Amino acid sequence: MLYRKMKSGDEISILGYGAMRLPQLKSGEIDEIRAEKHIRYAISKGVNYIDTAKIYHGGKCEEFLGRLLEKDGLRNKVKIATKLPPWQVKEPKDMMRIFNEQLKDLRTDHIDYYLVHALNGASWKKMKEFGVLELLDKLLKSGKIKNAGFSFHGNIEHFYQIVDDYDWTFCQIQFNYLDRQYQAGLKGLKYAAEKGLSVIVMEPLRGGRLAQNPPEDVIKLYGNSGFERSPAEWALRWVWNFPEIVTVLSGMSTYGQVRENVKIASMTEPDSMSKKELQVIDKATAVYKKLSKIGCTGCMYCLPCPVNVSIPSCFEYYNGFHLYKDDKFKNYYRNFLGDKAKASLCVSCGQCVEKCPQELPIPELLKKVVKDFEQ
Repeated sequence: MLYRKMKSGDEISILGYGAMRLPQLKSGEIDEIRAEKHIRYAISKGVNYIDTAKIYHGGKCEEFLGRLLEKDGLRNKVKIATKLPPWQVKEPKDMMRIFNEQLKDLRTDHIDYYLVHALNGASWKKMKEFGVLELLDKLLKSGKIKNAGFSFHGNIEHFYQIVDDYDWTFCQIQFNYLDRQYQAGLKGLKYAAEKGLSVIVMEPLRGGRLAQNPPEDVIKLYGNSGFERSPAEWALRWVWNFPEIVTVLSGMSTYGQVRENVKIASMTEPDSMSKKELQVIDKATAVYKKLSKIGCTGCMYCLPCPVNVSIPSCFEYYNGFHLYKDDKFKNYYRNFLGDKAKASLCVSCGQCVEKCPQELPIPELLKKVVKDFEQ
């Protein structure tokens, strides 16, 4: 495992364990046996940064991690990162209540890396008015958090403002070879690093879309490159090529993914990709940009939908149909969603738009799904 240094001085594994996509049972609950096996393996191979949040896995993720890390001294081998969700803060006192709940669920007396979650311009304005900066100061002084940061899902101007508003240790941004100019993007990455912040990357594989079943033209590009690499390795190497990035969070849901990512993280240095390799990625980017219709990462923040529309699945099948020109995705839509979760149930209430980190106009996009799949 390779490591890079945080502003705090901590040596952090370049692969961070993103706990948003732990393996699940058919019931939707965390498959705790498999998840424990995966996390233990990652820790045994040197992964020392685990990222979670209060909302992950229906609010059950922190409690599961707390029980797991309490075993065999695992807590002392990792840094825990978790987040304060602005949308659950209705009044200032909610912030401390939520934090205390997180300490209890995680069974720890401190959080190593604490983030204000999924900020944009509006949520940052609200949190400042509620006194989040004073709260962070208080928690840092007491030692209940060791480092303060934020994760971001807004536009670049708001990113600049948030970076400048506080003496952050780190920030977390969405960054992959398709999202170079999306949200904070490459400009935000460079700006944060210039300001002295350590940068954490989420969605390096865009919710797995860059690793699983790439379009035929992308497969040909990789196959003709002269390098024996999986699509996941191409995407991860591209992100790790940036020396400003400390760690990359991967939401690993299978044992194979954990093993593969750990292996790649043991041999990928910054500034190690050649001009030829970068050109291959640029060509793959062009293919995806041409074929992709909806920029959904499958994060599920939009759920639950009040009328039960399975929004991420609708977009997954829609993108699959357009990426691969294959009618099987229409059959998946009809057979797996049926009449109880289809796009045409949408009543345009807008709740999903408020919660979407990608700021997608979800009701309008669902109309496109209806047009292609239902009419």
